[in-house]
Amino acid sequence: MLTSAFVALVFAAVASAIPAPVAHASPQTISLTSRRIPRGSNSISRRALSPIGVPLNDYFNGTDLQWFGDIQVGTPPQTVSVVFDTGSSTLEFASTRCGAACSNQVQFDSTKSSTFVDRQRTSTITFGTGGGVDPVIGNNWQLTLRSASDTVTVGGISVPNVNLFLITNQTPTFGPDPFSGIQGMSSVAQGFFAGLESQGLPSLFSLFLTPKSVGNAELTLGGIDNSKFTGSITFIPLVDPQQGFWQLTSTGITVNGKSTSTLQQSRTIIFDSGTSNLVFPQDDTEAIYAQISSDIQPFDDEPGTYGIACSKVSSLPAEISFAFKSTSGSTFQLTIPSSELSVGPFKSDPETCQTLINAQEDLSIIGASAFKHYYSVWDLGNKRLGFAATGI
Repeated sequence: MLTSAFVALVFAAVASAIPAPVAHASPQTISLTSRRIPRGSNSISRRALSPIGVPLNDYFNGTDLQWFGDIQVGTPPQTVSVVFDTGSSTLEFASTRCGAACSNQVQFDSTKSSTFVDRQRTSTITFGTGGGVDPVIGNNWQLTLRSASDTVTVGGISVPNVNLFLITNQTPTFGPDPFSGIQGMSSVAQGFFAGLESQGLPSLFSLFLTPKSVGNAELTLGGIDNSKFTGSITFIPLVDPQQGFWQLTSTGITVNGKSTSTLQQSRTIIFDSGTSNLVFPQDDTEAIYAQISSDIQPFDDEPGTYGIACSKVSSLPAEISFAFKSTSGSTFQLTIPSSELSVGPFKSDPETCQTLINAQEDLSIIGASAFKHYYSVWDLGNKRLGFAATGI
């Protein structure tokens, strides 16, 4: 999901209870692959920070929607749960200024922090695609923000003077969220991650986003947890990472091993951990669905979505593969299995199941439907994105 630094894309909202804070755990086996030393630093005298493991909770409502974990903000620290979102760049979370509109979220109280600075600027984010697997209709996904700064702590390491935004109001669609906000993790180090990097944390992070049935999802800041995957990691170079997007060029798409002239076109795809499924232009979306079943049709009640009778889903092969050129020049196939085809019944028609791709022009996004099946390494220092098999 893209926040105020770009154009807003995706933010999930489906009813769930706020879980109790979980303790920060250390990864079992760590290998470091990237380290970027800021200009003016003395690399000999710097002490590298150890990788930080952040356990993640799964926001589940019939399908996996978002993974979120805890950070601490302020002095003394207050725990705030956030989605670690590779589709955005800023930190924003619910505050006591939001009141009843944020009643389901833990709200940060700035009056209790001695290091809080109110920057006194207000802004509004209107998100451009649906929350979770739902489409946007008008301005139904909107946040009102107030700029500020404060100390942010992750895994016991504190970063002072981090720019952030307090949520002071939100549309009702955000109300059920079990987490308080978003921590952007764009391809350019900013905010708390840039602060950790300046203290010696290697310039990469890794995500192990597991299905609800598997559990133990984790974010590793500054390292790679070798216990979470099998085989080797395949790295793919980023497209124009200074824009802040985690973008890769795909050389083509196959569905159940077959393709078409439309699907064999080269396209740039954004990889977004804040998106629950896939988003593609209508022509691409319908070309993919045509290879699966002619019974998959637009669902008129929710523009941009598609569906099929739930009774037919289990019998449909729907393996979708995206081809990429790795940094070594070999072809890498990132594959989404048939089990991801349905994201659950439509509320207005429980006998029709929504399928995993939403159509929206000028957007090509891969989200959690793929990440659940790969260990991913987001390497800012070397401007690349890596994938390894998890066996899930």
